Amino acid sequence: MADHSIKGKVALIAGGAKNLGGLIARDLAAQGARAIAIHYNSAGSRAQADATVEAIRAAGAEAVAFQADLTRAGAVEKLFADAAAAIGKPDIAINTVGKVLKKPFVEISEAEYDEMTAVNSKTAFFFLKEAGKHVNDNGKIVTLVTSLLGAFTPFYAAYAGTKAPVEHYTRAAAREYGTRGISVTAVGPGPMDTPFFYPAEGEDAVAYHKTAAALSSFSRTGLTDIQDVVPFIRHLVSDGWWITGQTILVNGGYTTK
Repeated sequence: MADHSIKGKVALIAGGAKNLGGLIARDLAAQGARAIAIHYNSAGSRAQADATVEAIRAAGAEAVAFQADLTRAGAVEKLFADAAAAIGKPDIAINTVGKVLKKPFVEISEAEYDEMTAVNSKTAFFFLKEAGKHVNDNGKIVTLVTSLLGAFTPFYAAYAGTKAPVEHYTRAAAREYGTRGISVTAVGPGPMDTPFFYPAEGEDAVAYHKTAAALSSFSRTGLTDIQDVVPFIRHLVSDGWWITGQTILVNGGYTTK
């Protein structure tokens, strides 16, 4: 019977330097992962990547960090190859990369659409492709999407719309990789209390989001805390392996499907 524990496993996390990705990396190390490779996009995140690497090592795991623009398929391929060369083929691959744009439909430019597609959809597609080639049998693959996939709302056409294809990528990959015992899932958090959230929102919108979830009054900020998302990721990449091909909305009742 396959071992679905995290202990002794190798993980690769795209966007793993900071915020939710960084917390996932630290948690996997605390759960006994043997080695973790984290990716970060730009030099501006280098210091946070270094801090996450040090935290992982302090927890007793190996750690390496790689900088790359994953909107190019070749860069995703190289990330997996470099990580495998450094710490071994991954048992767990998690993609937290994403970009938000909140803008009226009629104001979205072609350049903005292309950028959103590249970051949210293309990156996810090629991450899942390379994960299928590199993740060990009985491995786990998770992509972060958004709870807006369950919403009927204006202004997020380019954000939720370019995350939406990931649901089908997830189903297709789960079906194809399932013959090797690999589970593939997508997780859609609600609006999270991170620097990723606030720049796109005005004061009125922030106030609304802080009260929109059924459990908002029990949250520290009213938003989704990254600490409340991590346990679900931990479950999906361990004992929750039987869940596959699904999109799980982790949002305190912010939206549902």
